[in-house]
Amino acid sequence: MSDTLDQLLAPAAAQLAPATFARVRAHLFSQLLCLGRHTITGLLSTHGQVHADWSADYRLYSRGRIDPDLLFGCVRRGLRARRPRRQPRVLALDDSLLRKRGAKVHGVRWLRDPLGPPFSVNFVRGQRVVQFSEALCLSPAQARLVPVDFQHAPPPPKLPKEASAAEVKAHREAARAQNINVVAAQRLQHLAAEEPGPLLTVCDGRFANRTFLRAIDTQSTIITRIRKDTVLHHPVTAQPATGRRRIYGERAPTPEELRQDEDTPWQRVRAWACGRSHQFKVKRLRHVLTPMKGAPPCQLLVIAPLSYRPRAGSRLLYRQPAYLLCTDPKMSLRRMLQSYLWRWDIEVNFREEKTLLGVGEAQVRTAESAARVPAVAVAAYGLLLVAAAQAYPDARDLLLPTPAWRAGKPPRPTTATLLDHLRFELFAHALKPESFTGFWTAPNPDQNPPKLDATLATALFHRRL
Repeated sequence: MSDTLDQLLAPAAAQLAPATFARVRAHLFSQLLCLGRHTITGLLSTHGQVHADWSADYRLYSRGRIDPDLLFGCVRRGLRARRPRRQPRVLALDDSLLRKRGAKVHGVRWLRDPLGPPFSVNFVRGQRVVQFSEALCLSPAQARLVPVDFQHAPPPPKLPKEASAAEVKAHREAARAQNINVVAAQRLQHLAAEEPGPLLTVCDGRFANRTFLRAIDTQSTIITRIRKDTVLHHPVTAQPATGRRRIYGERAPTPEELRQDEDTPWQRVRAWACGRSHQFKVKRLRHVLTPMKGAPPCQLLVIAPLSYRPRAGSRLLYRQPAYLLCTDPKMSLRRMLQSYLWRWDIEVNFREEKTLLGVGEAQVRTAESAARVPAVAVAAYGLLLVAAAQAYPDARDLLLPTPAWRAGKPPRPTTATLLDHLRFELFAHALKPESFTGFWTAPNPDQNPPKLDATLATALFHRRL
């Protein structure tokens, strides 16, 4: 897997100076191999630089010597090589919060805690980020989402009470430019321009607004979750003889009204979710208009709530229904439903980035460092997933045996398993008998103590001290 990672990084190596690329490569591998907190000093300890000058490693981020988009370009290039022909790109979009404690870290604000209970709004200090993940197809129905873009989207700082009218106006303009929907639309346009072709983006209700939907060109398709009382209209059948031309026709049923309408039959569609194939009940209403998008027609999809039992023998419970808006009125039910179900994997991406890779743990303050350090960590995560798909196309090819508590083979290797395999490859290659020499020698009292070298033992075991 380590050789595959180097192959994916070859385009970046051609654009960077040799010394800079060597430092970037060391940081990328350290992000994946670090056994402690993923701070800059933690990365230095991982690749055995605890006794060297650390200023160049901090300047790698604060001086902008590495562009995260260059690393994400390697990830997108690897995904493009593995994508089946005539299959559109499927992207998932979502925003998240990196919790911070420092009051002087750039972009840190008091923001609403998304994990707080609905009956009590909590606020935490953190950084607001936007991420895109692309679907890496494992089979016609299964896919794994790989991060392909990560953007820091901080809101403008709060104005003081004695701010002038000009400052208030400038603050409002900055707030519009740094709006999270505007940032997401700009990044989506950048990804669409990089590779011409059909593009399908799936997002949650956070981006179901005219700021985001109207900024996207007609070649990109958006599938977003909407409210159950969203106002929809039928197309105009006839224009009035006098007056302004009409854009919207008669009122269409709201998503909740369509779900409760007994005259509209339910359709059954099979899709892959939670490790197996399920049968979903859906209703569809084509060629509807919404003020969020404007004149282009869309289609509405209603997914019936799924039933489940908390335990064997308990009564049957039901989840909440889902209401989707698709900007392509001709898309098939199966593709629309399956693409939306793939979107959940971006939530898994966020969880693994924050828990396994320590994204957001770096203690940096400047604007460049606060934006680039977590982005490089997410790029390392994306490179790992693409390299694993190339090195181990079948989960049965993994080198390490499956733990005894697993009844069967998982449908895909977990990120923790991939990290274990990467450590196994690198450590097994380096841990040789000759590597464990020089741990202790009796010093000569007539000589000065020798300088410490960056040995393998220092790099490997320093995090456990």
